[in-house]
Amino acid sequence: MSNLYAALRASMLLRPDAVLLETAERTWTGAQLDTWVARYAGALTGLGLTEGDRIAVQVEKSADNVALYLAALRLGASYVPLNTAYQPREIEFFLNDSTPKIFVAGPERADSMRQNASAAGVEHIVTLGARSDGSLAALADGAAPNAAVSARGGDDLAVICYTSGTTGRSKGAMISHENLLSNARTLVAEWGFSSNDVLLHALPLYHIHGLFVALHCALLSGARILLHPKFDASAALTALARASVMMGVPTFYTRLLAEPSLNRNAVRNVRLFVSGSAPLLTETFERFEAQTGHRILERYGMTETGMIASNPLRGERRAGTVGPPLPGVHVRIADDTGALVTAGDIGTVEVKGPNVFGGYWRMPEKTALEFRDGYFVTGDLGLIESDGYLRLVGRAKDMIISGGLNVYPKEIETLIDALAGVAESAVFAIPHPDFGEAVAAAVTLEPGATVDASAIVAALRPQLASFKMPKRVYVLDELPRNAMSKVQKNILRQRYATAFTENE
Repeated sequence: MSNLYAALRASMLLRPDAVLLETAERTWTGAQLDTWVARYAGALTGLGLTEGDRIAVQVEKSADNVALYLAALRLGASYVPLNTAYQPREIEFFLNDSTPKIFVAGPERADSMRQNASAAGVEHIVTLGARSDGSLAALADGAAPNAAVSARGGDDLAVICYTSGTTGRSKGAMISHENLLSNARTLVAEWGFSSNDVLLHALPLYHIHGLFVALHCALLSGARILLHPKFDASAALTALARASVMMGVPTFYTRLLAEPSLNRNAVRNVRLFVSGSAPLLTETFERFEAQTGHRILERYGMTETGMIASNPLRGERRAGTVGPPLPGVHVRIADDTGALVTAGDIGTVEVKGPNVFGGYWRMPEKTALEFRDGYFVTGDLGLIESDGYLRLVGRAKDMIISGGLNVYPKEIETLIDALAGVAESAVFAIPHPDFGEAVAAAVTLEPGATVDASAIVAALRPQLASFKMPKRVYVLDELPRNAMSKVQKNILRQRYATAFTENE
């Protein structure tokens, strides 16, 4: 049997009386969690959910959300997690595309979603709240446990995760049981997870970082999970006194650095800090090490592949890189034709391995375009250093071609971020009548800093060729970000698209 839940359950029940899941309200041992999952499986079975059916879920993070996800795996259904920020119009698309049998919504959202769900052919609309409330929680509470575990194969669909769709319609990545299990086993080994670990989990449960990487690593190793509903720097710092591992996005670390009580003693029990989902600034890496003594482990992955590369647990964690490819994962750097580039040169990152998804839901033509010689074309630009470390320089769609010359935003961002008073930058393309595209930069400042656009340009001029120089610099209060803290350059491109055609 290759059902992911079967593997997770085996680890959960190795020490059935050990606490595996903890919230502010209560704890669950491995045996209690398995029974609770079986009750949710019983409730879903009562609603007619069977192997291969889809269940779409848009709910706030909670322990019940964890049990619901595991129950879907247990039954062999396909789980469709949806960002809690999505509005009814967006949800309408996802329901029409994935055609779930059941849609689970937060109690406060159900009424606004009901018409769209019915129009999409959803048979059951049930609710689940953050405090074990809602109609599905009530059904699970009274359901007879469904103790069976579906005998799914490794290639069977476990999850459909929708990409953000910033450059077109969202695509549903079809992720199998083997994709998830192989990646989890590799990460447990590479990051040294064991039943002695305590994981601080403050990530969302609708994204692969929190739902797959964090949750699977902990459950597969029998580690305890401290489940926080969201990231709060003060609460996280208190919890870190008990934790041995924290996974986060870069914003978590910048917010921790703003806490006056963050020091070596505050994190004395932590053995590993992991960062991903967005680039970690070298400045953040260095400041965190200086303040805590910990070198953050940065890794690289994406919805379609799970984790691809990681800085080592033991060995050099190199700022500005995402480390070597994980065992069993093959990475190559190619040009637009698919030919391999010269070692050390920049090209498109392509990846192959048991972690790579099977394709996009109901989009065979798009799937075919995204694979080349068995490798998934990630759309990320990078290079492999002489010792095998992978360094990312941006997205292919973010590359700027100015006057026929390639400009890589990451190079310019690194220089801007190093300037005194600058907190963070985003470099992007805007239309230009002569060059086709011009380089533009959006910048945020450190509190109290008074750096202006002209000072930034003056500081860059001696360091950059003229074609790489930003033609516009915008000092902003904040950069636009999505729910996982990734800067949304598409919004910046749209906002300033007429910079050279209209008076500003």
